[in-house]
Amino acid sequence: MEGSGRRARLAAARLYLCTPIRPDLRDFADAVLGAGVDVLQLRDKHAEAGPLLEAAAVLRAAADRHGALLAVNDRADVALAAGADALHLGQDDLPMAWARRVLGDGVLLGRSTHDLDQARRAAAEPWDYLAVGPVWPTATKPGRPAVGTGLLRAVAGLAPPAPWFAIGGIDEHNLDEVTGAGASRVVVVRAITDAADPAAATRGLRRRLEAPAPAAGPRRATG
Repeated sequence: MEGSGRRARLAAARLYLCTPIRPDLRDFADAVLGAGVDVLQLRDKHAEAGPLLEAAAVLRAAADRHGALLAVNDRADVALAAGADALHLGQDDLPMAWARRVLGDGVLLGRSTHDLDQARRAAAEPWDYLAVGPVWPTATKPGRPAVGTGLLRAVAGLAPPAPWFAIGGIDEHNLDEVTGAGASRVVVVRAITDAADPAAATRGLRRRLEAPAPAAGPRRATG
């Protein structure tokens, strides 16, 4: 897929899922992609290159079957070898210029942001998408302070030129708070990966994302 096609799919994406390697990876990927996941990221901090490449090949085939995007976390080498559509980079990961040297211009690059200054800087740079959070504490980011929905409101006010996703501790029970703060796209992990029925969990999140955003409550005066 060319870069323009990837960007068009990204612009339409609402639900982004990160998954580690798991024994049922093929069936899991088909279930969640068929139920409404738009972007599926391979994120496994403990796996070596070999298992990552094997898992990425499984997810690449599943993404192709469902017309979805495949992302890889951190590893530009794995993203290149797997033919991934996107590489997601944290604040301390490979710099954008080096990622472009490895992957070229056609692969999407995403950036994690954890405060308003980081979001402002990222919005001024040519990232293809941003992730903002963690909104709530999450075991996938131990020690990372939660930012709350206030940061989502602030980033929504920036109106970044690239699509942006809220991330961190988001599930069906708190998703309305996220959309009410101005985020129309989310990244989830355990809300789907730990669900007894991942496809049903995906459908539930998708329904809430596609529902009209709830009206924001009155803001508390600050200063």
